[in-house]
Amino acid sequence: MRGRIVVAGLAGLLVSGCAAESAPVAVPPPAPVALDVAAASSGGACRLLDFTVIEQAVKVRFDVAAASDRDDSHTCVVRTEGAALPELTLSVTETTIDKATFGADVVPDKAAKVSGLGQQAYRRTTVEASGHGPVAEVGWLAADGRMATLSWTGARGSERAAAEKLTGDLVALAKKVDTRAL
Repeated sequence: MRGRIVVAGLAGLLVSGCAAESAPVAVPPPAPVALDVAAASSGGACRLLDFTVIEQAVKVRFDVAAASDRDDSHTCVVRTEGAALPELTLSVTETTIDKATFGADVVPDKAAKVSGLGQQAYRRTTVEASGHGPVAEVGWLAADGRMATLSWTGARGSERAAAEKLTGDLVALAKKVDTRAL
């Protein structure tokens, strides 16, 4: 009896396989998946930055990073996907200059001194120029034979007072950058 049931079941399966195929069902394509890629994945000086840490410091969420390495200089630019400005740029260069030379040759005129950042540091803002708003900049001579600059370029029409206030946030962010990690 069992044998007949098994044979009948197999025959049913074989016959059903010969039936006409049904029309394919159209399935919509899957939605694109947005990946949150770390800034460090871009290489260069981007290895020293993290989008979340930047957002905590400057209150802007960046999501695009690009890096460049040339000789002893490493650069990273971060932006939002939807706009070219504002942008944040980190440049790190190996150097043999000392604190006195940094102060005399690198620190711009009218820059304010910053304490607690590297061997010596400064902050400054510049006025709006063609194509972009004011720039907030923090530069420092790190203790590891590297010189670094962190700059914020604002969108055209941004207030210089806002850029000046932002230099304090850039100093806080600069203190979290470990240039030795390059």
